[in-house]
Amino acid sequence: QVQFVESGGGLVQSGGSLRLSCAASSSIVSIYTMGWYRQASGKQRELVASITSGGSTRYADFVKGRFTISRDNAKNTVFLQMNSLKPEDTALYYCNVPGGVFANHWGQGTQVTVSS
Repeated sequence: QVQFVESGGGLVQSGGSLRLSCAASSSIVSIYTMGWYRQASGKQRELVASITSGGSTRYADFVKGRFTISRDNAKNTVFLQMNSLKPEDTALYYCNVPGGVFANHWGQGTQVTVSS
């Protein structure tokens, strides 16, 4: 059973930091490229960052220089370190594999709220 469990969200002031974690079932993290997504209220879900099995990373322009994605294959966990948070970063954050291979297995997400 494929499962993603996100945690680490919360309420933070503008300029603050949070570290999100995503625990995946089985060995998905070590095999697939992993991505962090977010969905703000009334908007479509968007890809924030991704990391390949080899450790190469990519970021959306709106988080470059502020967010860092990393992975721990031994723990089947992916992280998202978010610094210099802005109110526009407020959203529900999810992890999954880009491309839709696990499109029917989205987790509950973790809420990030940034106050101004």
